[in-house]
Amino acid sequence: MDEKGEALYTGAVGPSPGADADAWVRSLGEDELAREAHKLKRKVDLRLMPSLFVLLILNYLDRNALSLARVQGIEADLGLKGNNFNTAISVLFCGYILGQLPSNLVLSRVRPSIYLSTMCVLWGIVSAATAAADSFGHLVAVRFFLGVLESPFFPGALFLLSSWYTKKELALRTSILYCGSYLSGAFAGLIAAGVQKGLKGKRGLTSWQWLFILEGSITVFVGFITIFTLPDYPATTRWLSDREKALAAYRLERDTGILDKETMPLRQAVKAAVKDYKLWMFALIYATMATAGGYSPFVPTVVNTFGLSQIKTLLLTAPPFLVPVITQPIISYFSDRGPERCWHYTTPMWFAIVGFILAATTTTTAPRYLSIFFLTGGLSSSFSVLLAWVGSTFARPRTKRAAAYGIINALGNMAQIWSPYMYPKGDGPRYKRAFSVSAVMVALAIALSFILRECMRRENARMDAEAEDDEDRDEERYRFVL
Repeated sequence: MDEKGEALYTGAVGPSPGADADAWVRSLGEDELAREAHKLKRKVDLRLMPSLFVLLILNYLDRNALSLARVQGIEADLGLKGNNFNTAISVLFCGYILGQLPSNLVLSRVRPSIYLSTMCVLWGIVSAATAAADSFGHLVAVRFFLGVLESPFFPGALFLLSSWYTKKELALRTSILYCGSYLSGAFAGLIAAGVQKGLKGKRGLTSWQWLFILEGSITVFVGFITIFTLPDYPATTRWLSDREKALAAYRLERDTGILDKETMPLRQAVKAAVKDYKLWMFALIYATMATAGGYSPFVPTVVNTFGLSQIKTLLLTAPPFLVPVITQPIISYFSDRGPERCWHYTTPMWFAIVGFILAATTTTTAPRYLSIFFLTGGLSSSFSVLLAWVGSTFARPRTKRAAAYGIINALGNMAQIWSPYMYPKGDGPRYKRAFSVSAVMVALAIALSFILRECMRRENARMDAEAEDDEDRDEERYRFVL
């Protein structure tokens, strides 16, 4: 293969499909190319999306089990005092942040099917081991290592999606994937209620211990299965033909207007990403949104102030998380059709502001419960659009995209280290300060998004002007999605 052909199929470790497959895909007419692309997408969707979807559900189930364990009495059993519970929530993200960037850079060089699935098995083991915690120090240690082992999955999943799908396909797939996190929020309450009713006291274990054992064991089992079901990159996925591999790479080349050259060393890729102002803008937007999203682990705590039984409290935590399961794919679908990101990302968040204001101003059961629907639906419905915006902005080269996803996710999630301390016991049941700050954070995220949009619009205008002066430039030119 010549240098151009070799670059086309980098995107994974392994040999290129070959010159014949490359020639075949480039000979296709537009109608035939669309038909072949549709068949390829369907084939990849059926393997990639279910695998990532189930893994994300388990990722969030294991991460958020502690919030439900609080309702089941873990604080009293371990003798937690003051802000001990908040620290246990926070410390997970210390480990989570440390693993983001190095993991994504490793992922850009290895097989995702093995790497991500192995991490799943390991975090499932650690999550189940939480049942053995007998002190605050033990709980903190387990939570820290759980964060380290969970850190590869989410940015890795986003990176893998961006390695298969174009700008007009990415937001919808990202939203479908991220719906798994909301379903985990709904399932978590139902599972915890079932464990509370059926397993409490069995074999001398408390209900929260059974919750960690059950969810962690399921994660380990699924992790072993996804080693065989999760695809790798286009050039190394074994169940694709040479022509399908060539087509997968060619679709991404046409989408960006440039080849996916994998000649940039890892250190250079990190340096290039860090020098790009757009990375810092996205990280700041993510951090403001994550600060506001710090309410999520405390939803069971807020619902518990309604004065209901443990089982009813656990059951009532489920319905609010079903709202974005419906709204997020719809918003992402229309975002992809443009493609357009900024307006689709920011519009739903106005509902979150309403929800935070409502939560801060009343403790009456009905409006307080309604506010959780506004919070969850408004703040979460457009999150996948933001993630897709990152993927399309840092499209190529692949190592720079991996670095960008890792850095943005790490910096953004730093907010989850301090956000749990916004909800001290002494501020309950209203948590007026936390909800007020969160409303301001959402408004700041909206403002920063429009500033970023204007900066990208100016860059597009500059590239258009340069293209008019360069008659030899390829017509398939890259443009930032606004």
